[in-house]
Amino acid sequence: MARTLSLEDIASFRSRLCAAAERLFATHGVEAVGIRQLAQELGCSPMTPYRYFRDKDEILAATRAAAFDRFATALETAGAGRADPGARSNAVGAAYIRFALGEPNAYRLMFDLAQPREESFPELARAAARARRTMTDHVEALISAGVLEGDPVLLGHAFWAAIHGLVSLQLAGKLDAGPGFQAIHRELWRLLTRGVTSSASQRAHQPGRAEA
Repeated sequence: MARTLSLEDIASFRSRLCAAAERLFATHGVEAVGIRQLAQELGCSPMTPYRYFRDKDEILAATRAAAFDRFATALETAGAGRADPGARSNAVGAAYIRFALGEPNAYRLMFDLAQPREESFPELARAAARARRTMTDHVEALISAGVLEGDPVLLGHAFWAAIHGLVSLQLAGKLDAGPGFQAIHRELWRLLTRGVTSSASQRAHQPGRAEA
């Protein structure tokens, strides 16, 4: 007879299973990994995961939700306590890159696949929405301060699309030759922000004008 699981038991096993799933899914692809392989990775019976999750889709959703939460926490922590919107934006952007390059498996599962029926997993929907907010909140602060102009959600997604493309090339090993990741990132950011810098901010930073 199976023993009654405590909340701590459940949380511990779910965390271990999600960590194994993140590694195997990112390495071999979601379709190539089944419950049996996940159980083997943890050294448990193939039936054990079913005590904690309904099926593989639920495991994938929980794994991705945990990744989104870690990602959001990293960006929120980087931007916390920074009153200057420019400094906050720079810190959030740097945190994004650190997470992407430091946790490539999580990053790929977050952004490089489309999971069927995502809306049917409330925790995944919550965590993904939280992560999206971290990519627009600092842009909204820049707009409110008069540094940038435009729609914060649209600009946030435009910045994200550009940085995601650069990060994906780096993770795929496509930037080994040439100017390098950091140099490309600086130029990409210069070009992106130049196009949406507000007229007032441009005038304030013209040569011969005093800095605010």
